[in-house]
Amino acid sequence: MLISLDLVRLDLEHYAYILILLADLLVIIYMVFIERRHPSYIIPWILIIAFLPVIGFILYLVFGFHYFREKQFRPKSEEDRILLHRFMDRHGRIEEDDARKEEASISLSRVITKGGGSPIMMADQVRVFNDGKEKFKALFEAIKRAEHHVHLEYYILRNDRLGSELIDLLTIKSKEGVKVRLLLDGMGNHMPMDRFEELKQSGGNVSIFFKPLIPLLTLRFNYHDHRKIAVIDGHVGFVGGFNIGVEYMGEGPFGEWRDYAVELVGDAVKALQIRFILDWNYASREKLNPKDADLFPFIEDVGDIPIQIISSGPDSARTPIKDEYLKLINIARRYVYIQTPYFIPDESIMDALRIASLSGVDVRIMFPDKPDHPLVYWASLSFIGQLLSYGVKAYTFDNGFIHAKTAFVDDAISSIGSANWDIRSFRLNFETNGIVYDEELTKHNRELFEKDLERCTEITLDAYRDRNLAIRVREGIARLFAPIL
Repeated sequence: MLISLDLVRLDLEHYAYILILLADLLVIIYMVFIERRHPSYIIPWILIIAFLPVIGFILYLVFGFHYFREKQFRPKSEEDRILLHRFMDRHGRIEEDDARKEEASISLSRVITKGGGSPIMMADQVRVFNDGKEKFKALFEAIKRAEHHVHLEYYILRNDRLGSELIDLLTIKSKEGVKVRLLLDGMGNHMPMDRFEELKQSGGNVSIFFKPLIPLLTLRFNYHDHRKIAVIDGHVGFVGGFNIGVEYMGEGPFGEWRDYAVELVGDAVKALQIRFILDWNYASREKLNPKDADLFPFIEDVGDIPIQIISSGPDSARTPIKDEYLKLINIARRYVYIQTPYFIPDESIMDALRIASLSGVDVRIMFPDKPDHPLVYWASLSFIGQLLSYGVKAYTFDNGFIHAKTAFVDDAISSIGSANWDIRSFRLNFETNGIVYDEELTKHNRELFEKDLERCTEITLDAYRDRNLAIRVREGIARLFAPIL
């Protein structure tokens, strides 16, 4: 009898193993023949599934399987298209040739306009922040001056001193009659929901973008609203990489925190406003109208600084922000300076950086010296190390943390936003960047970058080649998981 039970158990294990192998085979067939993704995406998944048949299959279902994505986001995509059409009918667009830009900038702006549906608009004032204390001081002051509405969309809201100060300020403004709308990511928000009760009772609205009941067992787990947007009264706006928390002011375990944000005043704020409205209408029961004059007030002095606000996300098959980064590299003639906490690009970005450096362009990448996500950090080192032999220069920001997502090109173009230089930001997260076509501003940003170089350590090719076997193995394993990082 015992022998019979053992045989049954062996048979069950045998059949289970066969089912797992068949499931893994179906996954591979789906990737190769139905999705038809690039080999650089498929091969790592095949290796993961081959070495970890069960875990690899589960990882693919959570991080790689996007069959239901189109159905999930189709209502949002269709509504966004209608509202954007209404927005463009009302507010029009500026032609590329009228935006006082060089030919290279015009080429970039056309890619963004046609690929991302992002028109050129003008700002009267543009101010850059790379220090959290200064950024939050400016944001809080703008909120205090609000008379009609405050719209905030942030990935992370910490349950700390800064987060509490923000909620208290929003509650005060709501009691004054200002309409407050706060949109937070379901995974990134750390503030208890009961902390919003006074704000909501005073008339403020709080909505959660993707609130998963069981995070690891839902398709929404893989998609985050990673945007950082603020719009005050329709004519002052902020976009960048800062979330809400004391660590973004340098008061966390990583010490000094380097990040960037842009404050816009003028007509270009309308592009941030429509972005917020599209996301708010999806996440909230309230439906805002892009033809509402209170949300898009008449601005007499629209300004003369060309701006494009570009967004991307899993609700579209296109990858506008990846295209933006790719085009920025391709049009660079003198330099392209990049800051990013995570560097896990696809093959097209790697090729563009390699070719730019070989062409004589000064390509520099700055990223942290301390990992907040070790596996991502090790994979990033692997990709950066590959570029060193082509003349790309890489630096670690010492005794602090680089959270900025920036690109500065040829004293002409500055890109500042929420999108990291990684596959997740290109395809899975909802992201927003601001592109400023301005010589004076970009020169200022280049000088800030060069000042930060003084506290950086360069990763030389010799030092990278001398790393020990354990580090090489660690980086190789981490790179294998690049598609899900």
